[in-house]
Amino acid sequence: MPHIVVADPIHPDGIQRLLDAPGVTLDHPGDGVATGLLDRLREAEGLIVRGTVVDAALVAQAPKLKVVVRHGVGYDLVDVPTLTARGIALMITPEANAASVAEHALMLMLSVARRVLPVDAGVRRGEWRVKGQSATFELGGRRVLILGFGRIGTRVARLCAAFGMRVGVHDPFIPAGTIRGAGYEVVKDRDAGLAAADIVTLHLPASDATRGMVDAAFLAAMKPGAVLINTARGTLVDEAALDAALRSGHLSGAGIDVLRVEPMREAGPLLSHENLVVTPHVAASTAEGLQRMSWDSAGNALAYLAGEPDIDAVVNREVLR
Repeated sequence: MPHIVVADPIHPDGIQRLLDAPGVTLDHPGDGVATGLLDRLREAEGLIVRGTVVDAALVAQAPKLKVVVRHGVGYDLVDVPTLTARGIALMITPEANAASVAEHALMLMLSVARRVLPVDAGVRRGEWRVKGQSATFELGGRRVLILGFGRIGTRVARLCAAFGMRVGVHDPFIPAGTIRGAGYEVVKDRDAGLAAADIVTLHLPASDATRGMVDAAFLAAMKPGAVLINTARGTLVDEAALDAALRSGHLSGAGIDVLRVEPMREAGPLLSHENLVVTPHVAASTAEGLQRMSWDSAGNALAYLAGEPDIDAVVNREVLR
């Protein structure tokens, strides 16, 4: 009888899906169990996590573990090599939050373009006539460079196109014909694309190749007055370099949903910029997104333990062999 542990609170629909599954026992945050997570893992064959760190020490406490399911798409907090060495699959919910994150990216673009935060603050101070309102701009007609053309990047491209933006895509892992066929410009030279774009938006996973990629050289290559959007991972961006680019005026603004250190421990100099919009890693956390991620997390765990995994949701596919 498969036993599944849900480490963090998730939407009740996912919990109910697990409870309704025949032949499955469940341990979840709402069941009144008082023991710590490590004690609860000894019989676990499946583990669903949202913000819990899955490291070697945790995995060592779960001798029967077969699958870890990440509630979401990022897995920075998961020690994938340790899982793979043990033959444990890591699964994600690749489709569940894509629409929510894509909409959030557009919200950040609009918020920066229309200077929503300083304008709102001015009205609350009684300043109906806002100084510098001419600094706002329309998205229509602007050129956007999308870095990463996966499930989220493709949706962002469609939304940008609907706003009348000129959409360029840089993703060396996607065939050029796929990008052209979707109706967008293929940008092969990243730096040339940075120099031409009014807005650059990041939709890449964190990896050895991408961590710290948005450094001083990257930002210097961007068009003067451009805007940076990051709803991917905070580790992609050198925050000191971003602070300097905003302070010098090289960038006219930025919108970010993620920071290098989360949860945020202190308000650093980056947060002093009026032309920066920051949200606390909530792009995926709409009511709909949370329900879908919970439902899909439960489905992934059940399917894997039944021997019928969705291969597209498995990160370390080598364990399937």
